[in-house]
Amino acid sequence: MVRLIGSPSIFSLESRIFHSISIGLITLGIIYVPYNFFAGLYIASLSSFLVAVFFFYQYYNSRFRAKAHSNFLFGLTGIFIFSVNYFANSGINGSTDLIWPAYLLLLFAISPYRQHMMWLITYILYFLILHLVAYYYPFLVKHPFSAGRGELIDRVTAFPIPVIAIYIIIKFIRKSYDKEKNSVEEKAEAIEARNQLILLQKDQLEKSNAEKNKLMSIISHDLRTPLINIQNYLELLNEDELDSLQRPALERDLLTATNSTMDMLSNLLQWSKSQMQGPSVNLLPLDLLSTLKSTLELGKIQAEKKAIIFSYHIGPNINVIADADMLQLVVRNLISNAVKFTPQAGIINIDARLEGHECRITVKDSGKGIEQHVQEKIFSINTEPDYGTNNERGTGLGLLLCKEFIDRQNGRIEFTSVVGKGSAFSIFIPLV
Repeated sequence: MVRLIGSPSIFSLESRIFHSISIGLITLGIIYVPYNFFAGLYIASLSSFLVAVFFFYQYYNSRFRAKAHSNFLFGLTGIFIFSVNYFANSGINGSTDLIWPAYLLLLFAISPYRQHMMWLITYILYFLILHLVAYYYPFLVKHPFSAGRGELIDRVTAFPIPVIAIYIIIKFIRKSYDKEKNSVEEKAEAIEARNQLILLQKDQLEKSNAEKNKLMSIISHDLRTPLINIQNYLELLNEDELDSLQRPALERDLLTATNSTMDMLSNLLQWSKSQMQGPSVNLLPLDLLSTLKSTLELGKIQAEKKAIIFSYHIGPNINVIADADMLQLVVRNLISNAVKFTPQAGIINIDARLEGHECRITVKDSGKGIEQHVQEKIFSINTEPDYGTNNERGTGLGLLLCKEFIDRQNGRIEFTSVVGKGSAFSIFIPLV
């Protein structure tokens, strides 16, 4: 059917309606030519033949030669045909008045809106003129049909013309409406999806800018400060301005600052690497105690420097599914934070216990705790770093790194904290 009517991508709606009308009228003409002839309606038979030829010519030019159909020829042809048919086929008692409005509907469908009023007035005037002429000059009207059976045949055979015309118009209008509606909905969905993508990209860009600002802040301040201190110390040594009493205290301060800076730099490099390379996780069955043994012992040494009581309790037969390097880094960061924020002679305890299909590793300290407003964004890059009990400086990246690495191992992290009483950070790792 598309080959006869034409593709919507090539032909306008009016042209496709015209093609359908032409095919319908050509088909009816082929039927009515022999019917009218054998019924003795020679003028009607000739009219049907001329209509079929005219619309075949118009259809051929429009569909296959890309020449636009003529609305004026279509409209004038209708006036001519109905004028002849009206007087040749019983006038007001015939079937012409039944077909006349349907033809006008077809004309409206294939012509531009600006011509509609003109054709409406023209057809109404011509309709009135024909009926007035037939009324005052009744001898001009021929009556080829006998009353009763003949009139019945005339009406029955004429009925398909307006019905087919209405069917064609409604079909194309509905199809066009549905197509336009679907097109609008698809465009709306596409716009909504594009807006969502833009918002997502905006959020990602804002996050990226925040991360960039954070890194620049760390590089420009947190890493620069200890280097300046070392530089100043070396200048004092070079100028022999340090006495034997000042030197040990200054060296201890520099060592503390340097150790803090090393932790900071390690977290910074690890986090930057994770952001650039994306999730690269090597999950394997691990014995928890042997995996964390060296990390725990280093944490114990770190705690002893502040006279902190450090203990850990991890059973020998706990096996988890984890990435060894990531798990060690997470536990090392949690221990480092606990040592940093726990005062002299404080307590840090680490234990591991089984809970369902997970192992819960908890690092608990008796430090200064975390303020409520800080807790709300503690795993965010936007969290503000705090100073430890010995004025140790952090980057604010440690806990963010812990959360990212735990999430990549199909685990999770949570914490509880009370200001002045300490904090407890727990990580959950799947068991083997």
